[in-house]
Amino acid sequence: MKKISWCIIVAMLVISIVPRVEAGFAPSEMTALSRADMSSDLKRIQKVLETKMIKERLGQLGFKPDEISSRFAQLSNRQIHQLALQLDDLKVGGDGLGVVIAMLVIAILVVLLLQLTGHKIIVQ
Repeated sequence: MKKISWCIIVAMLVISIVPRVEAGFAPSEMTALSRADMSSDLKRIQKVLETKMIKERLGQLGFKPDEISSRFAQLSNRQIHQLALQLDDLKVGGDGLGVVIAMLVIAILVVLLLQLTGHKIIVQ
């Protein structure tokens, strides 16, 4: 009985140490964007649209530069901000040089490890 009472005392002590936290509802609406945010978003999107690859691909799809700018002007501030945030997630295809270099580094490390441990690979 003594052990149980001590456990309860310790538990009550630990529970009483925890600070009281006040919580409330946070609005789920997006806050208004400042002009600085909008201008940085517009610059980021414009920079991406001006790249050679994007221009060529949009041209292949049949879009003319004036048509792109008119469609871009139709977007709301919220859509422009979402587009600017999604630009960071795009993975632009490159020439694959980074992958080749990574594979070479891994191969060199494997060969070096095999040499240091004295193992030999025999291909028949």
